[in-house]
Amino acid sequence: MTGDHYFTAEPTTAARPREVEFNVAGRDYSLVSAAGVFSADRLDPGTAVLLRKAELPEVDSTGDLLDLGCGFGPISCVLADSAPAATVWAVDVNERARALATANAERIGAADRVRVLAPDDVPAEVRFTQLWSNPPIRIGKDELHELLRRWLPRLAPDGVAWLVVARHLGGDSLHRWLVDQGWQVERYASQKGFRVLRVGR
Repeated sequence: MTGDHYFTAEPTTAARPREVEFNVAGRDYSLVSAAGVFSADRLDPGTAVLLRKAELPEVDSTGDLLDLGCGFGPISCVLADSAPAATVWAVDVNERARALATANAERIGAADRVRVLAPDDVPAEVRFTQLWSNPPIRIGKDELHELLRRWLPRLAPDGVAWLVVARHLGGDSLHRWLVDQGWQVERYASQKGFRVLRVGR
């Protein structure tokens, strides 16, 4: 066992690359993943629910879309496919995840539209029309709240955030906390023990 987590900045676990296949909105994806990143062996069930139940951007959507905690990039790739005129910002603290997300954007022909960066490297002036995240619950409640306090205010005035959280990991308490912070929150969908939250100003 190592001390690596998916939120480790520089994983030391042997990468052991593998393929992850899934289907979203009628399109098949085959992406490269590796040990030391979130849900390395499959599309995470929560991410699958998010991509199935939330409203994917329209094909003519423009502007900047954020995949917060992108992992190996499944959400980023789906967003880039769904909205070919938009720019997708794929953000993760894990450098191996960023390398994989970059490779997967190239795989689907979207390398010019997916910008993969560490959190501190995202230009401060960028505002996002959409924010998508299967947030890293296991970093702890205080750290999770700080993460959301940092990124949700970067939504454009009419922007929307789509979050998925397992009910047993605090999906309902996170909903209440977001409301207490002044956000408009709708439990948009529930499936397989996951809550899909639509968050706006």
